[in-house]
Amino acid sequence: MTSAPPRPLFSGANRVRIAQVLVLTLVLVVLVPGRSSAGANLLANGGLEAVDSTGFPLCWEKSGWGDSTHTFEVSKTAPHGGANAMKVTVAAITNGDRKAMMLENPSCAPNVTPGHQYDASVWYKSTTANTVLTIFRHDAAQGWTYWTDLATLPVANAWTKKTVRTPVVPPGTDQVAWGVTIYGAGTLQTDDYTFIDATENTPGTACSAGAACTKGAWQVMPFNSPVRAIHTVVLKNGDVLLVAGSGNDPDAFAQGTFKTSVYHPRTGTFTTVPTPADLFCSGHVQLSDGRVLIMGGNKDYPAADASHGYKGLRDSYIFDPATSAYTRVNDMSAGSWYPSATVMGNGDVISLGGLGEDSSGTVATQYFNAAQQRWLSLGEAKQTWNFWGLYPSMILMQDGRLFYSGSHVFGNGTPGTGASIYNYGTEAITPVGGLQRKDERDQSMSVLLPPAQDQRVLTIGGGNIDSNPDANRLTDIIDLKQANPVYQPGPLLPSGTMTGGVPQTATQGKMYVSTVLLPDGKVFETGGGLHNRADPVYEASMFDPVTNTFNAGMATDPVPRTYHSSAFLLPDGRVMAVGDNPGDGSFDMRISVYSPPYLFKGARPQITSLTGTQWAYGSTNTIKVDGPITRAALIRPEAVTHSSDPNQRFVDLPMTVNGNTIGLNLTSNPNLAPPGWYMLFALGTNGVPSVAEWVHVG
Repeated sequence: MTSAPPRPLFSGANRVRIAQVLVLTLVLVVLVPGRSSAGANLLANGGLEAVDSTGFPLCWEKSGWGDSTHTFEVSKTAPHGGANAMKVTVAAITNGDRKAMMLENPSCAPNVTPGHQYDASVWYKSTTANTVLTIFRHDAAQGWTYWTDLATLPVANAWTKKTVRTPVVPPGTDQVAWGVTIYGAGTLQTDDYTFIDATENTPGTACSAGAACTKGAWQVMPFNSPVRAIHTVVLKNGDVLLVAGSGNDPDAFAQGTFKTSVYHPRTGTFTTVPTPADLFCSGHVQLSDGRVLIMGGNKDYPAADASHGYKGLRDSYIFDPATSAYTRVNDMSAGSWYPSATVMGNGDVISLGGLGEDSSGTVATQYFNAAQQRWLSLGEAKQTWNFWGLYPSMILMQDGRLFYSGSHVFGNGTPGTGASIYNYGTEAITPVGGLQRKDERDQSMSVLLPPAQDQRVLTIGGGNIDSNPDANRLTDIIDLKQANPVYQPGPLLPSGTMTGGVPQTATQGKMYVSTVLLPDGKVFETGGGLHNRADPVYEASMFDPVTNTFNAGMATDPVPRTYHSSAFLLPDGRVMAVGDNPGDGSFDMRISVYSPPYLFKGARPQITSLTGTQWAYGSTNTIKVDGPITRAALIRPEAVTHSSDPNQRFVDLPMTVNGNTIGLNLTSNPNLAPPGWYMLFALGTNGVPSVAEWVHVG
């Protein structure tokens, strides 16, 4: 609970007031900085018209503390606007206060940007002067805390508007919650709350958050990752698994020091997880039940005498979010250092590529049977004995085949065209043409564009750590629905700047790039470097799959993000970025969080109810919302490392609309939405997404 400093009551003897708010416990520490618009209200249900199952306004709660005789009610007698106002009556009070307070949770509390100011307004009537507009703030390191009293509200017998501008939002603040407190005998009625960013109107937009309206905004968190987060997995409970293993540190390997941590965004804490082996450079993917299958890792670093290189482990483990613990399963059939991991439509997992126990390329197809919870033997799995390279990007197609996009790690691409389609059932490999400069797509990134139903893949950037040219600006797009799909050149990646603000040349691009699917159907790309573990590039843009164009000039992460960096979507619609491991062996432990422009456009839509969280293929699933929405989609949580997550996908949910009751129609094809836990987003008419609800598909 949060508290305010003492204040003497004006009725009776002096008494101490400490404002305490009874709040929901769903609090994200890394939450979206401000989303706003000129005249657009950032408050969810500021007009109090939507009510919850108890009949009280949605996103508001009955709060307070102390000894008093009081009532809360929703007044329908002459409200200021609409049908509802909130009414708090205090008949007698010994100590404490009462207030109708906005909920301190990720979906309801308005998000703010440090350095900005906001205009808080409320219409009110009050029979007592013992009232005050009190505001609390959410600090990324400390949680919810009292901020300040903004204004006392004089007695008013008729509806009166009170507007007060907040102080400058302090660093580390990501949300606020406020309300009007009554701490003396009397009656307080309130209605039509607004909260508007007062920073700067942006011409041609409905936003007043200045540059953030079009570029978004980054915050560097006031705490660091406790581990070298080389592997990141968003878990079905909203936590984030951060896997380091030895963290690319030979000394840690020699000492047997292997690390894993779970980050809990709701509490801003980290849980240390005992790590049974060196999972550095392993593969990982969420199983259908939300547990994480970890495969392979690092058996040894290169020998000082160059007699061998990196060696791959055969070990495999399952991480369970419910217990925050690893459990070993049977070994893989071959060593795997930098293996791919793709979940299939039946929930099984195929792993390809990587290095074996003897440092040579792994040519075995390794197959995890989900029903049997084991890796098949070499003889049980179908084999092509083809070497796919390191972390080959293998994307599941709607017909169950795998598309190798050409994105990989280290050196040249595969022989031939550099891209292909692999049919596990028939063991056939079909070359795919059109990929530009296939030997310079080392640590490019490929992503299945929204929606997954369109079956289009975008491949961005890349370089080559062996020949070490300038990384390129190339992009390629392929339509996998075609009978004989071929890559077509896409738009050039926007140019950025180097350290010191030096602009890139017309041909310079980046490798180590991250691409993140967003709830509005756009693709955010961020991070990268010009050369092998060197020369970070500061550039970010938004790709629109509808127009096949980049919107350049998004805000850039102030932290360099090159080798061993990752970026991924959080359930609140923001993007979190970690990691940077330059050639000097250091590792940047800072955590950055990006708020896309949509989070500055107004209040979030609220998903007020779900008929269920277990969704069958081909089913219609009903949600209720607090107002019109334009789109709904499922996004599979990311499991990313080395610019690779072939399982990332955005599944469109065609809607059957009946007022605020929406039927969401799930595909009948499990290859489009492999079984597992997904984030369900609803997109409001203002372009702002809801906070995700978690649903299980299949």
